[in-house]
Amino acid sequence: MNTPREGLQLRSKIRNNNTLELSLVNQLLTAPKDDEVVIQVQATPINPSDIGLLFGAADMRTAQTAGTGRFPMVVAQVPEAAMPSMAARLNQSMPVGNEGAGRVVEAGGSDAAKALLGKTVAVMGGSMYSQYRTVKAVDCLVLPEGTTAAQGASCFINPLTALGFVETMKREGHTALVHTAAASNLGQMLNKICLQDGIGLVNIVRKPEQAELLRALGAQHVVNSAASTFAADLAQACFETGATLGFDATGGGPLASQILEGMEAALNRNATTYSRYGSNTHKQVYLYGNLDMRPTEVKRSIGMAWGVGGWLVFPYLQKLGPDANIALRERVVNELHTTFASHYAKEISLSEALSLEAIAEYGKRETGHKYLINPSRW
Repeated sequence: MNTPREGLQLRSKIRNNNTLELSLVNQLLTAPKDDEVVIQVQATPINPSDIGLLFGAADMRTAQTAGTGRFPMVVAQVPEAAMPSMAARLNQSMPVGNEGAGRVVEAGGSDAAKALLGKTVAVMGGSMYSQYRTVKAVDCLVLPEGTTAAQGASCFINPLTALGFVETMKREGHTALVHTAAASNLGQMLNKICLQDGIGLVNIVRKPEQAELLRALGAQHVVNSAASTFAADLAQACFETGATLGFDATGGGPLASQILEGMEAALNRNATTYSRYGSNTHKQVYLYGNLDMRPTEVKRSIGMAWGVGGWLVFPYLQKLGPDANIALRERVVNELHTTFASHYAKEISLSEALSLEAIAEYGKRETGHKYLINPSRW
């Protein structure tokens, strides 16, 4: 065996004394089984879903550094009121990182495993904030020739989420979409998909510069939730696109309700008769993120034909079945450098990921602050 069996791994633990601990630990790898490969992880993104596991319910404003040298540590306090939601993970040291990419440095005895030796692959296998990761060969996605690990590190969650939105739209009988946090990497991908496929898309952003970014990418309907004209602008965009399905990354606050109100206002423009129950057309908003941790507020000025629910990419992909999943992944690979290209504010090492300065930046979960970890960098 030519590869080290030992590498560093980033872990998160919430103790029953209301303390979060982020640390680097030594990970001892066993030899891969016949159907497995060992990947030297060279790039893994910090997604909002990763931050959710990494920080849990801790108040990161209380974060302090601990540990020394090769094994840094960060500790933070978890508010007492939030501890019940953390009960299932108390005192467990949990590896972090949903997806990533790197070079296959060791393979098991099967032909499928040996065929991957030396190749750069992407994987959505969890525990990716590690210098080495053992996974099944069948779970590896071979990246196109000349593609770097950094270019392929985010080829699962954001691309498949964006494609999943479009599949949901088609299968539920809608014809156009509304999307929040629309200037994010995911939002830019969804905008490109909708432009290519001729789908109406209403992009909701919070800042003028985000609107300019999307318009430069060809977005036709961009509205600013911070503008005084937001309600009217949103209703007009829903009217022009016919959007009756929304995906909200914020989760909390009034935004989901505002989207439903915009849809209802657009639908009522063509109403020929008054109904106290509102439009008969069903309007749906799915919450797929938690950028806003407040309770979700829904005003009842949206008629009676509406719904608000949760949406997660992994359970949805399971519902689609293997054939649909293969088709979606093939599209991601074919358009990896165009539609599904990702952009990062900074590349950091595992130890740098535990610096208070870096935590303050990627912990914002804001557009333009997405970080990439390179566990092979020291």
